Amino acid sequence: MDEAGKIAILHLRSRARWAFSTCLIASALVPGALTAQESSSSAQVPVLIASLDDGAAQDGQTAETTEQSATGATILTDGQIDFEADILSYDSPSDTVTASGNVLLRSGDRSLRANEVSWSRPSGEIIAKGNVRFVDENGNQLFSENLVLTDEFEAGSMDDLLLALRQGGRLAARSGERSDDGSVALDQAAYSGCAVTTPDGCDRDPSWRITAKRVIYDPEDSRIRFDGAVLELFGARVLPLPGLAVRTDGGAVSGFLVPDLRISESNGVEVSGSYFYRLADNRDLTATAFLFTEAPPMLSAQYRELTSNGAYQITGYATQSRRISDFTGVPTSESDPRGYIFANGKFQFDENWSLTGSARVASDRTFLRRYDISRDDRLRSTIDLERIDESSYLSIAGWATQTLRLNDEQGQVPIALPAIDYRKRLTDPVLGGQLELQANSLAIFRDVGQDTQRAFARARWDMRKLTPLGQTVQFTGLVRGDVYHSDENNLTATAVYRGNPGWQFRGVALGAVDISWPFVGEFLGGEQTLTPRVQLVVAPRFRNLAVPNEDARAIDLEDSNLFALNRFPGYDRVEDGIRLTYGFDWKLRRPNWELRSNVGQSYRVEKDPLIFPDGTGLSERISDVVGRTEVRFKDLVKFTHRFRLDKDNLAVRRNEIDATFGTNRTYAEIGYLRLNRDITLVEDLQDREELRVAARVAFADYWSIFGSGVFNLTDFEEDPTFSSDGFEPIRTRLGIAYRDDCLEMGLTWRRDFVTSGDAQRGNTFQLNFTIRNLGFR
Repeated sequence: MDEAGKIAILHLRSRARWAFSTCLIASALVPGALTAQESSSSAQVPVLIASLDDGAAQDGQTAETTEQSATGATILTDGQIDFEADILSYDSPSDTVTASGNVLLRSGDRSLRANEVSWSRPSGEIIAKGNVRFVDENGNQLFSENLVLTDEFEAGSMDDLLLALRQGGRLAARSGERSDDGSVALDQAAYSGCAVTTPDGCDRDPSWRITAKRVIYDPEDSRIRFDGAVLELFGARVLPLPGLAVRTDGGAVSGFLVPDLRISESNGVEVSGSYFYRLADNRDLTATAFLFTEAPPMLSAQYRELTSNGAYQITGYATQSRRISDFTGVPTSESDPRGYIFANGKFQFDENWSLTGSARVASDRTFLRRYDISRDDRLRSTIDLERIDESSYLSIAGWATQTLRLNDEQGQVPIALPAIDYRKRLTDPVLGGQLELQANSLAIFRDVGQDTQRAFARARWDMRKLTPLGQTVQFTGLVRGDVYHSDENNLTATAVYRGNPGWQFRGVALGAVDISWPFVGEFLGGEQTLTPRVQLVVAPRFRNLAVPNEDARAIDLEDSNLFALNRFPGYDRVEDGIRLTYGFDWKLRRPNWELRSNVGQSYRVEKDPLIFPDGTGLSERISDVVGRTEVRFKDLVKFTHRFRLDKDNLAVRRNEIDATFGTNRTYAEIGYLRLNRDITLVEDLQDREELRVAARVAFADYWSIFGSGVFNLTDFEEDPTFSSDGFEPIRTRLGIAYRDDCLEMGLTWRRDFVTSGDAQRGNTFQLNFTIRNLGFR
């Protein structure tokens, strides 16, 4: 026998692609089609990869079969289908090469594994049998018992197949065949985005699947089209889906989305349906129609686009209906055009420059709440041009706000344009410390109210040292020069915010020393760290009340600003005088446990009640006591408590609790806030008491019940503008939900207890339904 009959050589040229691309499908189940093929990839054994020349089989060979076991040799040639196998055999009469035992074929990024592969040289047909797994260049995996390939490494016919796409889906079919035009037809197919096993490895039925008589894949437009598709939920056929198609390249497909159903007190029964239109690979449009039994219909559209520099989206709502503009409860006699526009985007021009912007505008103050679009009481539109590099930052911004609070005067709401901030950090140390320069300007305009323009320049120097005894010492120096201009100051209702009209100038300078000394040791089986801290800040008296206060109004002593150089939140007010702040941080770490706590207080040499209103905790020489405590146990307990105690009688002026108990599926959340500051002269600092609760309980693997509530506990003594008796529900919610890896649905009941114009108090019922990996929501 000649050499060709002893060592098999294969010379298959591979230039075409595998028929299935990846991207959209998730996981499927056809009875009998899903077997143990998915786990059929056996460990690779050192084998022989050889090449047979086209002339290897010679005429006149004897009718015998030559068999040779693999020895580990490898030969790779461009354009060939290379293979590995335990045993190679060659049948001379039929001119057929057969590889058996852990067979692996490779061609570029495609590969095939099977128990046995045979190649007929006369027909060019490759037949794979037994635990076949074919992987294409996009990562799709095809599992089958029998698969026929051409000598171009293209799939032909196949039986009992399962196609697992890279993005998680599976498409199963009884049989399939590839046509000459490259399209692939699957008969009696099913598709699902669900896993067919539990995390423990047990079999489970998919919560949804789509069955079809026939499925066609067209490689020209990378789509899979379903003929006679029907959606099944938990085994029940519930919805025909004529014309259903999905893309295999990850792109979206134009089509209708699953409708939403809601019942509300303001609008009655609401049904909304959307159509998604894919304009291009980087652009799409979603149009939605809303039908109500108690209101005229409404239209909505959302346009999105991804550009070479960034992305943006524009969303709009439009309708015409009667509305209630105040607390009278009487609707207008004629319907008005109503709507809402929301747009945002960000563009990165290069590594330094970027532009971010957003716009939110509503036709009236109750539109968003009535149609349950948003519960915000202010809509802010912003634009911000930024430049950032390693040592500097520049922002040129502007913003405008629309108030949605009933009976608030829009003319008193400011428009800021421009707001410019520039900062430069010098790379070389100055006197051993870091020097940062800043320039800032702001212009604020009101239709009916005070106008203010401000500019300042600032230099801040910081030096941090570590002493031989372990203390951390930080020295800070700051100088700043301000210039203000304002007019119509008398239109500002709160006198301490007005400042003097016309041009005003102010100089600011301060120096500070901050010392902390950590002590580390063992305690209660863990490690504790106790860090006493003291800070001295020295500054001369400033002309604070001579300049307007636009950005530093909501002053309140908290643990977060106790050691701040300026405890006002903005630039318009600067804390002056000499003060000493002291406190400590304590931390304990044990296995699975972590406790953190801090407490502190400050002492002022002089008091200045005109700067700090009574009740803020800072209006006298000795401040109130503030602190925070955090407790964490694994991921099961997260507890935070913040407080402020009156320095004279230890009365609780601020009591805030945020706690979460449980896992991600079953948990309880509690939030409580009480502000008892007795501040009556400043509208930004009124007393409040509020309780927030939420809980979710999971059961039966994928089901859960949930509820939440927000309650106003403020009574007349805390705030005379409230008529509450001390317990007034604002909003409650209760629902049941199902959620697994591919399906999410639920029914929610919500009750609103407050009427805001034509957003009436009452019950709202909403049904949501989302199918993942299919483009449905």
